[in-house]
Amino acid sequence: MSSIEWRSIDYEKHYSETLTGLEAKRNSDPSYKIENAKGVLKHLYIQEGNDQGGRGEVQDICLAAQIAAYESFIAGWEKILP
Repeated sequence: MSSIEWRSIDYEKHYSETLTGLEAKRNSDPSYKIENAKGVLKHLYIQEGNDQGGRGEVQDICLAAQIAAYESFIAGWEKILP
């Protein structure tokens, strides 16, 4: 497996798991609001910016996938809000 392949596989795994979890949370918890997701995304952005070179490539991939999943989830949710 090439170095690009494992990165793509890892990214897709974390993206899919995060998005699936967010959708399950929204569908099962009536108290879960879009503001909750936006708050977590804000903290993920902060975490991304706080790297002092010690996080490592695997964690960078995971964090990037989580951020992308939250962004996609929020954008999709905003489209269906009244």
